[in-house]
Amino acid sequence: MTDAHDHAIDDETLEAEALRDIAEVPAIEVITTTAVHLMSAAAVKCGLADDPSLETDLDEARKLITALAGLVTASAPFLGDQHARSLRDGLRSLQLAFREASPIQDAPGEGPGEKYTGPVS
Repeated sequence: MTDAHDHAIDDETLEAEALRDIAEVPAIEVITTTAVHLMSAAAVKCGLADDPSLETDLDEARKLITALAGLVTASAPFLGDQHARSLRDGLRSLQLAFREASPIQDAPGEGPGEKYTGPVS
């Protein structure tokens, strides 16, 4: 049986290892991994997953797509053309999927993330 002191030391060790691990990860990898997580979550919320009737939530999708647009727009100059282009393509696909799933169309330039990307059609 472990006591509270041993548990606290284990937590400190794990935290120190996690900090060291994160320090070794290049910024581009952190940005692209975050973008992929946002894309995946937004796709599910746009109804592009296994059970759209249960998983579609356009309010949540709007938030995720807008966050993704901000991240992609702000980080594009640092990512290089290949990475930035892929992220922009994924973002645009999600914006179009949102538009298709939405029963009420946003005005041009008012859709999710369009504040950062401009109108998507």
